[in-house]
Amino acid sequence: MRFFSLTFLLLTLNTTAQEILFEGHVLDYKSKSPIPYVNLSFLNTLKGTSSDEKGHFFLDLPTSYLEKEVHISSLGYKDTIVVAKEIYKTRRFEMIEESFELEEVVVSDTFGNSDVMNPIGSYGLTSGFSSSSTPWVLALYFPNIGAQDKYIEKVTVFFQKNNKTKRPTSKFRLRIYDVDAETKKPGKDIIHKSIVLQSNAEEDFVAIDLAPMHLKIPQSGIYIGVEWLFVPSNWYKNTYKHPISKKNMIEDRFAPTFGAVYNKDQNFKTVVYGMGNWSDFQVKSRDNSENLIPAITLKLLKE
Repeated sequence: MRFFSLTFLLLTLNTTAQEILFEGHVLDYKSKSPIPYVNLSFLNTLKGTSSDEKGHFFLDLPTSYLEKEVHISSLGYKDTIVVAKEIYKTRRFEMIEESFELEEVVVSDTFGNSDVMNPIGSYGLTSGFSSSSTPWVLALYFPNIGAQDKYIEKVTVFFQKNNKTKRPTSKFRLRIYDVDAETKKPGKDIIHKSIVLQSNAEEDFVAIDLAPMHLKIPQSGIYIGVEWLFVPSNWYKNTYKHPISKKNMIEDRFAPTFGAVYNKDQNFKTVVYGMGNWSDFQVKSRDNSENLIPAITLKLLKE
């Protein structure tokens, strides 16, 4: 079975460089309460971590990284970029809650039929996406076809079995974005609430009912994203053979392993967020007729 690790380049570090423990807590600016599952990524590098349930984070770093910028993000709060040494000195960072205007919601009971986009059976899983080094976001674009109003009813995320993870469960965050008019990549979050879901080793999927939120699909379509959380409960060791030296290597990885399928529909598009940018991700089937995409199913309600 083939797995795709979302690490797109290798950085060689001097093994003799002095390392420091980069740790602290992320807090709400007003309440001073801890914020769980905040992602901290060093821009233009493959280093990153997440705060745990108590808002605590830690990461071993070369001292040179204290001069680099850190992107700090969490749903419901303003994204912030700050120099790492500022956090290192105080060992805490306070995030400001994001303010946004709520759109008027007109609740309707006149729904007609439902539609399933990218229907998947567990037998169709052909590969998987895993993560190492920094918290990535993996997102799949779903087009809005037809003039009829559509609302999200359910999102289902499938997983690939991974025998290297010893823990029975792992956590990840669900993201839903609109489409940026210029880049055609993910734009703003449609949901401003942090939705953290849990996978179970005994099940190959997780489904969440979003119908009560009455989320209308924009005419330009939406991106459904899954975000890795670099918390201790998701961590495991992976051994692999270096492609050049052929030596056995050990790296840190984080569960879950999201499932992947090949699909002929060219309307679906896969992108990944890491190192501060969204990038296209494209892997073709052997006959070049299908694209590998995340195993995410979207069920829509139509008015």
